[in-house]
Amino acid sequence: MADAAQFYGGDLSIAAGGDLATVNGTVLGQQRVLRRLLTNPGDYLWNPGYGAGLGRFVGQPANVARIRSVIRSQLFQESVVARAPAPTIEVSIDPAGAIIVAITYADAATRATQTLTFTVGAV
Repeated sequence: MADAAQFYGGDLSIAAGGDLATVNGTVLGQQRVLRRLLTNPGDYLWNPGYGAGLGRFVGQPANVARIRSVIRSQLFQESVVARAPAPTIEVSIDPAGAIIVAITYADAATRATQTLTFTVGAV
């Protein structure tokens, strides 16, 4: 099923014909994973347990193992992420305190390898 083309924090995309652009497949899966990781728990009133809230770790003493653990537990709640092979998650903290995340996972439907890299906080 298609969804609106909109990565977390960005604007909705417009299709060539002037309608809202839609996405499906692996791009939709990437949107869903990113939205889950960056949404704060409690922000969705209808699903208070949804979201990893990675932003809460910015400015805190660096705990890469804890951040990686939170990401892993949230990834497996998305149906687009295959359980095997297990996702690889790399987390680092830059000198300014921003969290840099690189995730590689297999798409559950296609088994294609997906890579998602993003930064939380100022760089």
